[in-house]
Amino acid sequence: MPTLQFKGKNIIWNHHLSVPYHTLEEVEELHFQPEKGNGNLIIEGDNLIALKALLPEYAGKVKCIFIDPPYNTGNDVDEGIGWKYSDKVNSPMINEWIDKEVSRDDLTKHDKWLCMIIPRLKLLKELLHENGAVFITIDDNEYASLKTIMDEIFNEENFVANVVWQARKSVQNDTDLSVNHNYVLIYARNRRQTDRRLKESNANLWYKMSGFVLKPLLLDKTKFSNPDNDSRGLWKADPFDAPNVRENLTYPIINPHTGKEYWPPKGRHWRTEQKNYLKLLDEKRIIFGKNGKSGPQLKVFWDDKKEYGEVETSWWGDGSYDSYIENDIDVEDAINWTNYGTTTNGSKLLQLLFDSEKVFNNPKPIELLKHIISQSTNKDDIILDSFAGSGTTMHAVNELNKIDGGKRKCILVQMREDSENEPDKNICKDITRERNKRAIEKYNYESGFKYLRIGTPIDPEKLLEGVLPTYEQFAKYIYYLGTGEHLAEAKNINSSSHFVGNHGIKAFFLIYEQDVDALSRLALSLHIAEEIINQSPNKRRVIYAPACFLDSEYMEEKQIEFVSIPYNLFERKIN
Repeated sequence: MPTLQFKGKNIIWNHHLSVPYHTLEEVEELHFQPEKGNGNLIIEGDNLIALKALLPEYAGKVKCIFIDPPYNTGNDVDEGIGWKYSDKVNSPMINEWIDKEVSRDDLTKHDKWLCMIIPRLKLLKELLHENGAVFITIDDNEYASLKTIMDEIFNEENFVANVVWQARKSVQNDTDLSVNHNYVLIYARNRRQTDRRLKESNANLWYKMSGFVLKPLLLDKTKFSNPDNDSRGLWKADPFDAPNVRENLTYPIINPHTGKEYWPPKGRHWRTEQKNYLKLLDEKRIIFGKNGKSGPQLKVFWDDKKEYGEVETSWWGDGSYDSYIENDIDVEDAINWTNYGTTTNGSKLLQLLFDSEKVFNNPKPIELLKHIISQSTNKDDIILDSFAGSGTTMHAVNELNKIDGGKRKCILVQMREDSENEPDKNICKDITRERNKRAIEKYNYESGFKYLRIGTPIDPEKLLEGVLPTYEQFAKYIYYLGTGEHLAEAKNINSSSHFVGNHGIKAFFLIYEQDVDALSRLALSLHIAEEIINQSPNKRRVIYAPACFLDSEYMEEKQIEFVSIPYNLFERKIN
């Protein structure tokens, strides 16, 4: 696979690992209807630090990531809004770049842009759900670099599509060739495992049909009926096999009526893994022909709003035109995304909300975000935008939830973008937050959000200085450090019994108080060890504490692994 070489690559390739974890502190006076927020967050601060701070809570949980990073045109500098490289990387060369605007004539502008985007992409990958996808808008300036680097980070087999999006309709008069499009680059976290729910929106279902555009697929309602009076409504029988041969999708299916064994036809496999097939069979969504004497077929329901009508299928399809013809789906001509709004639409909506002529440069239209989110999420999924800008993504999530009754959650991250000349500038508070507050009020969304700021780093130096996180914050961090996963049952954290959580054969414990004097006296003693052993039978115990009074033989016998706070805190060992 081709790789991209540039200045600073060897320095920043693993920079995300050295970024310290930070707390996220609530700013209560900037919350808006948090009781209706359903987990919505707006985070003020550097998105690299914010993404790292989100890992203990959200690693592997985000279903849809949308980002609109700087396009690196250099034109923004002329308008006084250029982007600056600001990551604190331990390198003399990169230190020379810090806080300097990247201009059109900068010979290292592509190197700087890649050094900025790569650590963020690596953290976004960790946050992405196994069945999730990332959507990145970009233009010609960095498309080639982004595509190559995404192939390296996400693996080229997880490339889904490069969709051409008509970003504006006006024609530029200052060039011989007017370019009015941008791109939406799409990658799956794991394309082979990424399933989605087949959705109907005005009878149009969108699938990847090529590497460049999406095509609309139309369902004909006349092909649906209900011969068995199924309470779930109209349905039709679809083949349960699909093109290609994959080992995990190839297994015998027994017809329960006749006892006959069926395997996928030659050159094909079943549509789902065996555990999903058994679930569908239990839900009576598998039939064996009209008389029960044939091979397996899948009941596909017309009313996809019903629980059983949402059909599990491959989001990305298999790129095969024939597979759609077999399933009685008509395929129309390929089109670009010309009907999902332009930046002009986005600007007009902002002007309406703020009653102002100009609010933000080139905001994304809500139509584009609604389309992306509706096609990539179910009604209770998490959506993340770490280059939030004007906050269109949360606005789109709230609009979709109002339309279909969903409970999607949205996390936005946006920097202040203050400077010496504009020390009070705060895009996150004054635009991102304010836009969504006004939208909720204007359109009567049953929604709200909490407003957070990046807090103090959790690292040995700060801990020794007495800058201490709460017990729950620290517990979530040490669990993530020890497992690489978020703590699903945070409600079980118990400071009195020192319990944090279980992970496989391991149980994690934390002996800690948010008090410097108390910490100087805390230690893993024999008494505490016996209490921990009693509450964690048949487990290997990983215990974080400031000190330990146990001998090594006892700890080995009782399967205790001691981790010193703060000195050995970040020696991440995942078994």
